[in-house]
Amino acid sequence: MNSPDSKPGLWRRLRSPSGTWSVLTLLAVGVFAGVLLWGGFNTAVEATNREAFCISCHEMRDNVYKEYSENTIHYTNRTGVRATCPDCHVPKEWGPKMMRKIQASRELWGKLTGTVDTREKFEAKRLQLAEREWARMKANNSLECRNCHSQESMAKDVQKPRARKSHELAEKNNETCIDCHKGIAHHKPQGMKEEDE
Repeated sequence: MNSPDSKPGLWRRLRSPSGTWSVLTLLAVGVFAGVLLWGGFNTAVEATNREAFCISCHEMRDNVYKEYSENTIHYTNRTGVRATCPDCHVPKEWGPKMMRKIQASRELWGKLTGTVDTREKFEAKRLQLAEREWARMKANNSLECRNCHSQESMAKDVQKPRARKSHELAEKNNETCIDCHKGIAHHKPQGMKEEDE
């Protein structure tokens, strides 16, 4: 038999009220709230990973999206596969995706302050914006490109000689997609450095 000053068992302590709520009730409410918060957060992140979200502001819709949708291989091609804004600009893995979302807050600040709210302002900043995106893609080894493309799966024997040679040199020199493929989905900015051409 337990003495009056001995502690009750774990189950009894979890069910017994500590103040007005038992520890078990607080734990259940905490888990439920955590699931709701995580679900809401994840839903918001995924909602911002859609092309419709990307072009919901006129700065993107009237500038870069218009270029992309007019005549690029990533929009219309013989296979019917389309790469959308997040396919090229947002990593799929959770950690890199969260880092990209944090970086994108700068773009939201630009939206709020009107730094590119006209075609003229956009063109004036286009080179800076492009260089920032190229640097990001270079730093992550063109991660978003590699979600669909890989050196290993390229059928180099059916590529045109120039493309085959370029891909072999890029592999040998440890270059990444963006080193050669600037302007693949958007117009190249005026004033590019010669090495970026």
